[in-house]
Amino acid sequence: MQAIRMLLVDDHILFRRGLISLLSTQKDMEVVGEAADGLEALEKTRELMPDIILMDITMPNCDGLEATRLILDEMPYVKIVMLTVSEEEGNLYESVKSGAKGYLLKNLEPDLLYGLIRSVAAGEAALSPVMASKILKEYAGQGAGVPEEVGRGQRTTAREEEILNLVVEGLGNKAIAQRLSISESTVRNHLHNILGKLQLQNRVQLAIYASRRGGSGKGSLGTRP
Repeated sequence: MQAIRMLLVDDHILFRRGLISLLSTQKDMEVVGEAADGLEALEKTRELMPDIILMDITMPNCDGLEATRLILDEMPYVKIVMLTVSEEEGNLYESVKSGAKGYLLKNLEPDLLYGLIRSVAAGEAALSPVMASKILKEYAGQGAGVPEEVGRGQRTTAREEEILNLVVEGLGNKAIAQRLSISESTVRNHLHNILGKLQLQNRVQLAIYASRRGGSGKGSLGTRP
């Protein structure tokens, strides 16, 4: 398996070195470079062509939000994940608007960080659980294209309900598979079935639906064995 090539962007050198030490324990991850601000990040991205950039927000010269816009305007294939101490909703929404694929807080447990990085590499979005809750509430308030009548008359299996609740927690397919001791392909099949039953288009709508009904495991659908 080819390692996930990463660029670390943070103005605190001790944090960068500590993160490099953590990531070096993972055989499928490789830190190929570092940058101390957004402008240096742009230069390093051009030079190193990383798969994923872990980007702080508050930095001198050019902050993470502006750097994200500059980098993705020139190299849209790069996956950028904000790694920050900021729990401000404004920074979260601006990051999403700028094209970031994830928003993680620096107080994450290492194992969760590794799993979320792998989710981004696989094409999924990644949010720290507390930030996932914030963004789901925002989108749920707007509706996000999820009609109130969704799910009426439909029934889900007990396993589908377990998966729905883990989607609300912000877990990616691999993390769900590990939690339930099933394969990722089985998780994908369940999600495909659930989306079909509910006539929803994507994972965000599914999470909004589940969050709206309370994520209790039963909700308006009810369950069957």
